[in-house]
Amino acid sequence: MKPTSFLADIIHAYEKYRSGSGRKSGSYIKNIVLFDHYCASHYPDATVLSQDMVDSWCARRPAETGNSCISRIYPVISLIRYMRDRQLTDVVPPPVPRATRRVYIPHAFSGDELKGFFHACDTIKPRKGGLSKLQRLELPVIFRLLYSTGMRTTEAIALRCRDVDMSSGVISIKAGKGYGEHYVVMHDTMLDLMRVYDACMENLLPGRDYMFPTCDDKPHSPRWITYHFKVLWKRCSETKATPYELRHNYAVVNINSWQNVGFGLHDKLLALSRSMGHRDIRSTMGYYSLTPVVAESMGTTETMDESIIPDL
Repeated sequence: MKPTSFLADIIHAYEKYRSGSGRKSGSYIKNIVLFDHYCASHYPDATVLSQDMVDSWCARRPAETGNSCISRIYPVISLIRYMRDRQLTDVVPPPVPRATRRVYIPHAFSGDELKGFFHACDTIKPRKGGLSKLQRLELPVIFRLLYSTGMRTTEAIALRCRDVDMSSGVISIKAGKGYGEHYVVMHDTMLDLMRVYDACMENLLPGRDYMFPTCDDKPHSPRWITYHFKVLWKRCSETKATPYELRHNYAVVNINSWQNVGFGLHDKLLALSRSMGHRDIRSTMGYYSLTPVVAESMGTTETMDESIIPDL
């Protein structure tokens, strides 16, 4: 979809602004273009943005949840702030509805499930063409990387070769959530696998830019990793799971291993928080509700926040 109203030039400039700021804009621009089409159809003669346009679009719809409303209108509010900062409009951004707290319990992987999943990765049915060669190399490695480092799926598919130090095993993640940049250190076994994988990929795509590229050396879409996880997961389990839950598993397994560490707990928590790219250590502490070994011994999250977690 392309913008068609009087906002078209501003939307294009805003998209370039976000791109120059290093922010992904796919879903943002999609929602803004929907607003643009709304303005074009409901206010065909308009040449400037009005408060009525914004308020009518941002009003919560009858069958819409608060969270859905936020997802739909926040990109438009961000565009308005961009325009106000440049004195392109006097429209006031409407208030954002309060988000509804969600209770989400990620899938708890069993040892047999993980063995079965990685066996499925290693025994992918062959396909024809160059794409099959790439996928048979990429999928077993990228899922092991997610499992062993706790990286976000979006970080893994956006990883560039220059960001992976094959000598030290340090990964510099520059395409993290928001503006966050952080480092991840691979386990020695994962580093060995990455070295072998990198050499094989170099033979297929010499001088490639992305660590896990498409045939034309572009990053895969999030749908690619979600689709293949779903297909491979069905071969080993009938339960529901997502590739992002490998990240949750990484956090829970680490925290569950911290038994009898005493005052060293806050150091381990801080290290885990930084390696996972959390800006606030409280985001990492949320995993304590999924780790009964530590939770029972240390009490509630609020108690830990006041007693064992220093002002970092």
